[in-house]
Amino acid sequence: MKNYKKRVVDKELKINMEVFGATLIVGPKWGGKTTTGLNIAKSVLRLQDPDNREEYLKTASIKPSVLLKGDTPRLIDEWQDAPVLWDAVRLEVDQRQEMGQFILTGSTTINKENIMHSGVGRIAKVKMYPMSLYESSESNGTISISDLFETESLDIDGIESQLTIENLIFAACRGGWPSSLDIDDNRALKIAREYINNICDIDISTVDGVNRNPQLAKQIIRSYARNISTLAKKTVILRDITQNTESITIKTLESYLTALNNLYVIEDVPAWSPSIRSASAIRSGNKREFTDPSIAVAAMGLTPEQLMLNLNTFGFIFECLCIRDLRVYTQKLGGRLSYYHDRYNLEADAVVHLDNGKYALIEFKLGSKEIEMGANQLIELKELIIENNEKNSEKMKVPDLLIVITGGKIAYRLDNGVLVIPIGCLKD
Repeated sequence: MKNYKKRVVDKELKINMEVFGATLIVGPKWGGKTTTGLNIAKSVLRLQDPDNREEYLKTASIKPSVLLKGDTPRLIDEWQDAPVLWDAVRLEVDQRQEMGQFILTGSTTINKENIMHSGVGRIAKVKMYPMSLYESSESNGTISISDLFETESLDIDGIESQLTIENLIFAACRGGWPSSLDIDDNRALKIAREYINNICDIDISTVDGVNRNPQLAKQIIRSYARNISTLAKKTVILRDITQNTESITIKTLESYLTALNNLYVIEDVPAWSPSIRSASAIRSGNKREFTDPSIAVAAMGLTPEQLMLNLNTFGFIFECLCIRDLRVYTQKLGGRLSYYHDRYNLEADAVVHLDNGKYALIEFKLGSKEIEMGANQLIELKELIIENNEKNSEKMKVPDLLIVITGGKIAYRLDNGVLVIPIGCLKD
């Protein structure tokens, strides 16, 4: 495909196409799923094509197998508009007994009530986020997360990022939306604003057929944005919302949040609860995050100029940006993100667990003044794990990496072993 911008997920998609009969690409709207599918597809079925949509849906209800005919791999874009196609694809894969037959894309989670079979063994799933800084060519990619895990003594000293704080703020405000990358001024910021409008005016109700109030949806997203990268409880978000609108119940709030989660707008970070403290000491609530930092910026109506004058607020948005990028970079390694925080205020902003058992404790610090504090937190948590192993028969694995990810310029290894790495140097 001409002018295709390579994505980290391309490698995972290629492997899945060699192992499974079909692969489903999920993720937020406008994140590039269709373009990535088209890059390797030989034919395509666009269920949201207004000229043919009615005919496609009618055919799907009568004889869905007709829609699966075409050169392979065949891309079925936004398959959830005709849920019967899921089981049709599964059956076709069984009959053909060939790999890489279909690519499905979807901007909402699977409604299990509308399908007969999970697709296990036939349909693999790949999650696609908006572009990371490396995919948008803003990170120079001189330090690989994979290499860090594989090579304990990897030399990073002196490696530099070209990103200034102004660059980082603009990248977070613009977001990782592929269509925004060819616009090099503040017009690119309109993409995220329109994304929110589209979600709230249309998708919040069509995702599950429940009619919802667009204005209330926007207020909920705005409140979520004000609590980004915090452990704010739902009751806190509810109080924030009801200050500016008529009273709503927690059940109503949860309905909206479930819809936003199913649309891949929000994706919270769960708590990591190792047995190194009593269960009552470890915070267990979710950390509030969006799939892209620009959603929070647009919801709060902020501009790059305003954030330059309020770096404390940008610190929370910077954390969301880092989490988005870590999710992208560690996905092929089976990466799972969590956080650690206890009532003694010992914390790790992120914990990355890999399928092979390795894991990293990570702190996000925008400025250089906070690096030492973040590094000390990580060392203290590591020592707590070692102390636990000395006292208890059940041993816990010591972290493989301690990393402070910064908005700074230079990467280096501290004397205590903590790696200090600018986000502008990272890649998968």
